[in-house]
Amino acid sequence: MKKVVLPIVLLAVLAFGVINSTLTDAEREFAVKEMTKSRDHFLNTIEGLNEAQLNYKATDDSWSIAECAEHIAISENMIFGMLQSTLAHGAEPGKRSEVKISDEGLIAMIEDRSKKVKTGEAFEPSGKYGSFEETVEEFKSKRKEHIEFVNSTQDDLRNRYQQLPFGTIDAYQILLFMSGHTERHIKQMEEVMDDEDFPME
Repeated sequence: MKKVVLPIVLLAVLAFGVINSTLTDAEREFAVKEMTKSRDHFLNTIEGLNEAQLNYKATDDSWSIAECAEHIAISENMIFGMLQSTLAHGAEPGKRSEVKISDEGLIAMIEDRSKKVKTGEAFEPSGKYGSFEETVEEFKSKRKEHIEFVNSTQDDLRNRYQQLPFGTIDAYQILLFMSGHTERHIKQMEEVMDDEDFPME
């Protein structure tokens, strides 16, 4: 009887360990560092800009800095919503091999603006938050919540997945995607500011 019970106990312990797998201290630290860095970069980039500068467009069909900021705020909510949808499903350690991209590789790919991608309609800036100041406050509030989530969550983020056009990423990487996406559009803001006709004051 003991020979039968022991393997069952071991399987239960192993299964419990998989189901309750949570982020390491290093993973939390890395995600918080990236999310804090992109938040601060965003706020530093827009600091002191006046209305003319915020609303300047290099071309009729390009985005202004204010529109980039709204897109960042919208995306902050939408991308975290994508993360939450992955948590509605159980962890699937057996699918781990489907994740082909490293954390650092994902961030680099998302930040790279050499390949432009047209955003979906739900992510288009439309003035939904009211003023520019309210848009910035929305971003700051949500990013604070999301950093707090990283610091406190006990969810198994590494064994839940999201399928994106370029491949499968895990739920932890969705947070890195969020931060990299912010950096991507800060670069877009900087491109607007580098335009030869950008208002100097």
